[in-house]
Amino acid sequence: MTALPVFVIGQSPRPDIEAELRAAAPGLQVTLRGALDGLSREEIAHLAPRSDADALFTILPGGEKVRLSKQAVTERLAPMIPKGLALLNCTGKFTGLPKRGLLIEPSVILNALVAAMLKEGRLGLFIPLTEQADTLQAERAEPGITAHSVTLEPGSDDAARDEAAARMADFRPDLVVLDCMSYTRADKARIARRLSCPILLGIDVAARAAAALLPTV
Repeated sequence: MTALPVFVIGQSPRPDIEAELRAAAPGLQVTLRGALDGLSREEIAHLAPRSDADALFTILPGGEKVRLSKQAVTERLAPMIPKGLALLNCTGKFTGLPKRGLLIEPSVILNALVAAMLKEGRLGLFIPLTEQADTLQAERAEPGITAHSVTLEPGSDDAARDEAAARMADFRPDLVVLDCMSYTRADKARIARRLSCPILLGIDVAARAAAALLPTV
């Protein structure tokens, strides 16, 4: 069985990410590497975002939640990207990565799926960092579509999920995207209790797209 190379923007191992990928595409085998593998916590602290547009969110193997510079992550990821099929485990839009091979970028797939499903209306985005709001809303918005974001940190408890879902319900979205690969099936299930519209879970969409391209799963 062919194993899919997966690149997280933080560090490996991430058994939680592997479990979500396999749950989305049963039988999917992955080999996971991190852009920050080999770095100390002190070295990671020096990779803080340089602006709101440069901000990324990740969870380290020990459970610590950190903000990272997209530019710094891109520079570290670039030499790791293989020539064959691989999955980038981040829903952010990246520039500067090599064009070789078949790199699955979840942001591209999500944008295409949103465009196919929602011709006009209200698009709701759950995002991990408030400072990402302007950037992600601009990336997802299209003519005829009004995008609105609600911040929900991955790994939050049920009370925080419920509060974020209630704020999103006030927007009355036609479609919702959980716009971070650290959101889980449990997040989607809890949020769905308060929303009646379809909900796209980023890691679920990306895993199924990747599995469709593999020879066997």
